[in-house]
Parts: sequence; structure tokens; C-alpha cells
Amino acid sequence: MNTTLDGQSLFDEQGLRIEPGSLNRSSIERTVPGLDGVLSIDMGGRSRKVRQTGVLRAQGRSQMDERVSLIRSFIDGNTHKLATNRGEEFDDLRMDVFKVNSEHINGSGVSCYYEIIYTQLIVR
Repeated sequence: MNTTLDGQSLFDEQGLRIEPGSLNRSSIERTVPGLDGVLSIDMGGRSRKVRQTGVLRAQGRSQMDERVSLIRSFIDGNTHKLATNRGEEFDDLRMDVFKVNSEHINGSGVSCYYEIIYTQLIVR
């Protein structure tokens, strides 16, 4: 099974890393007259960042441009589902950043390192 985004196999598995950030909780703290200390109200779980890095490969520059364009189209403000080849699933992801860090031309085509930053809006 390949790593997929909304069921589409967009990423090469070689060098692929997915690093979920820390879960966050939010709270409100208020002072109350006559009360020694503070009143703390737990507001529950909040969003977290998920970072994905890897290498994309294509046979030529035009195929790489198409591949990069397709991935960039997911920066649309909607939520998506990322499923990894290890059976992990990350629901409610909004793609915030897609960066191509460097591109290399070699005998078998074109490859580039990339980084994607998602915000997981609802953490269950």
C-alpha cells in the first residue's frame, strides 16, 4: 500500500517521512475576587502540525511540473485525509505549505526534495 492523499497516490515512498506534532490543549485561566489562586477551564484538544518530507521523481521536467502542480492544488483550504503505507491515517488535514527545496537532474530523470506542512484541525 502506498501513502495517499484523499486516495490519490501522489508521493514516492523512498525517503518519505511523516512527523506528527505534539497534541495541544487549550484552557482559560481567570482570577476570581475572593478566591485564592485562579480558575482554570479546560477547552479541550486543539489543532496540531503534521510535517511531511520526501523525494519526488519524474522522467522529465514537464512530468515533474505536472506532479508539483497536482500536489499544490491541495492548498485549497479544504480538509484532506493522509493515509500512510504503515496504516496510519490523519484525517481533517489542511495543507498550508508545499515547498520544493531542491531539484536534481540525473540519468533517470528529475528528482526534488519537498516539504509539506499540514494543520490537523480536529485531533481525535
